[in-house]
This record gives sequence, structure tokens and C-alpha cells, in this order.
Amino acid sequence: MSSNISLPSIWPWETLDSVKALGRSVVSGPFGSNIGKRFFVDQGVPVIRGNNLSLSMTQFSDRGFVYLTEEKSAEFKNCEAHPGDLIFTAAGTIGQVGLIPAKPIYKKYIISNKQLRARLDIERVLPLFAYYWFTSPIMVAMIQSRNTGSTIPLINLSVLKSLPIPLPPLTIQLEIANFLGALDDRITLLRETNATLEAIAQAMFKSWFIDFDPVRAKQEGREPEGMDAATAALFPSNFEESELGLVPTGWRVGNLGDNTIYLNRGISPKYLECGGILVINQKCIRDFILDLEKSRRHDIAQRKIDGRELLIGDVLVNSTGVGTLGRVAQVLSIDEPMIVDSHVTVVRAGDNLTWNYLGLSMMQRQSEIEDLGEGTTGQTELSRMKLAILKLVLPPQTVLNKFDQITLPLRQKFSDNLKQAQTLATLRDTLLPRLISGQLRLPEADAIIEKAAA
Repeated sequence: MSSNISLPSIWPWETLDSVKALGRSVVSGPFGSNIGKRFFVDQGVPVIRGNNLSLSMTQFSDRGFVYLTEEKSAEFKNCEAHPGDLIFTAAGTIGQVGLIPAKPIYKKYIISNKQLRARLDIERVLPLFAYYWFTSPIMVAMIQSRNTGSTIPLINLSVLKSLPIPLPPLTIQLEIANFLGALDDRITLLRETNATLEAIAQAMFKSWFIDFDPVRAKQEGREPEGMDAATAALFPSNFEESELGLVPTGWRVGNLGDNTIYLNRGISPKYLECGGILVINQKCIRDFILDLEKSRRHDIAQRKIDGRELLIGDVLVNSTGVGTLGRVAQVLSIDEPMIVDSHVTVVRAGDNLTWNYLGLSMMQRQSEIEDLGEGTTGQTELSRMKLAILKLVLPPQTVLNKFDQITLPLRQKFSDNLKQAQTLATLRDTLLPRLISGQLRLPEADAIIEKAAA
């Protein structure tokens, strides 16, 4: 590690084992059969699993738990996790790290059989500083490189204890941790704002195009809520039968394939380490968001892309795999040319739809799209033919235009916030080793962040 980062001479390199707290401070979870499904209950002491950790510097997800009774959890006292403890994934998505917050929702937690816990000597190292260090890209890569498994990635206690950590004075650790924490707060605020924006757009879509609230209100002789007279006049006051059940009178139903101008998978890329055209893969599509940090680059000299560049509004659908099949995201901005690989299907709206309507519609129906997959439990595929016969409600263009007028500004703001959050996250990852090494001082780092956020 010292060859990758040069520290000031008075800052030593240590290992996690040398900065651990006294006692049984670095432990693995209970033996698998002792903490299996048969012991889980609806409420009690929460069990920390991989879904509570991440690779994206989200310190801890205090939700999505299974629980043990107090009596059962007492058997695993050595596996408890408390504020300030670091949690590492031992099997599966290794490289994930979590930090139990200072004010957690629960009084205590038990780590699962696939997690490791490290409790540090706080007189030598601050838990938040250690968390940022171990979640930095350089350390995530190191942890993943020390995989001891074959079919399932694994790390053990020996690997964990051997991980290096620089040890600046506590005052410097606090300054660095506070700086990165403030940066994380800004990223979190942007993401929370986006969650609100997305919820508003999705709620309006559901009201207009799934529940048909304006039509139901007019049918019952009521004025549609939150809608001016001109907008209300765009909706009929009755329903008629269709292939999808009752739809507003005069609205049509059609297949996805008949209402798109492009529905195709991407290419098998010839990857480059740098340069080339950006390639979106399955890892880029998650939680309806397009994460370009996980993209790669294709050498167009080796394989032509034949007009496959993405356009704003294209809907991207993961079309292979187990657990990822059917995930949907939409291209809301383009800063450089992009394509997709052969595991992703591009869906582009035709004249009867707007791209905004198409994207929100497919997001609402992600689970239904996933069910269209075919294959074995080890590998499933979503064919173009299956996707093409997906039924869609086709509202009149006047309604679609009004919906876009209201919701497109929300989605544009979402896109702007997402780009800023991803920029700040990238800067955080690149600044951390320079801060740790003393090559960059905090005032300089502040100036870089303010310039990026401007």
C-alpha cells in the first residue's frame, strides 16, 4: 500500500488488527445453521445482512431487516453491533462496508453469518475516518482482490485484520472525516430531493394513467382534484372495455412494439481501458437510475456501432440474468455519445407516445417486465418479441402533451441533481487518497468541490 500512497513521515501505516479495540473486537457472524430462517421473527433484534451495506459510501441502511427474539439474540452476544462498529461483507458482494450510526434506530444489532464486525480503538482511530478509508475505491479494490472463495467471493478474519490503514493524528482524522461527511450530506440531500421529484412524477402518472382519477371524478360529477378546468376538459367522463379492462372512452390500447421506432439490444463490445465510446451495461441500471460510473468503453475501430448511439428519452431494459432482469432506467441527459451492450435492450418511443410517458410507464411495470423473462433459474432472457407484445394504454396526444408540460421540468431537475451528485461522489473518491497522503489540504479540497458544484 505504501507504494500507492505516500504518507507524511510522521503518519504510520497500521493494520486493522493493530488498531482494533481490546477484547473480541474483530469477529465473524454466527455459524450459518444457528441463525437460519427458522429463527427469524416479525420484530425483535435486527440482523444485519448485505442489503444493509453498500459499495457506494452509503454508511448504513437502517431498514430491510429480519429479526431475532431477545432470547435468541442473547446467544450471539459476541456478534452484536453497536454505534461506531464497522461491518464488512464476508461472502457475496465483498468490498461492502457499513458504519453503525451514532444514533441508530435500534439499540443493538446482530451481524449475519455472512458479515464481519470490527470495533476500533477510538483513542487511535476515529470510526468515521476508518469508514471512509475502507470504502475508498483503492481499498474496495484491495478487499476484492483478496477474495479467498471459488464460486462465491469470500474474505475471512485474517484478510480483514491484515487490511492497511494510515494513521494521521486524531485532529487530522477528524478534519478529513468532517469534510467528507459534509460532502456526503450534500450528496444525500440531492438524492433525497430526487426521491421526492420522482415520487411526484410517478404519483401523477399513476393518478392519470393507471387509476384514471380525473375520469372517475368526472364520471361521479366531481371536479378532478388539483386540476384546472382546461386540463380537466382533456379527459372523458366515462370508460369503455379494452384488452386491459376499463380505459377512458376514446383512449386506445396497443403493443409496445407497434408504438416504438426502435426496440433492439446492443452490441458485444470490444473493450478499451481508455478512449472509445461509452458503453452502458447491466450494472449501470439500478433503482430507475443510469449510473455512468459503472460504464466501460468500446473500440469502434474493432466493431462499428451502426447508428446505435442513444438518444435522450431512450428507455433501457436489463434483458439477461437473474435478479437484474427487467430493471429499467431512462436516458435523461447525454454529455457524450453512448451505446449499450448486448445485455441491454433500447426502447425508443414512436409518434403515438412521448418518451416521458413511455419511461414512466415502463418504470411502473418493472415487475411485470421481469415476469416476461424465460429460461432457467441460473440464466433468464428477455427477448425482443416478448417485450414487443407488452400492452400499453395510449392516451390522446393532448393529454400526453399536458402531462409532459407538468412533469418534464421535474424530471429535468432530477437529471441535473443526479449529475451533480455523481460528480460530487467521484470527487470524493478521488480527493480522499490525496487528503490522506497530505498532498491536498482541506482549503484546496473545498475550492475544488465548490467549483464542481457551481
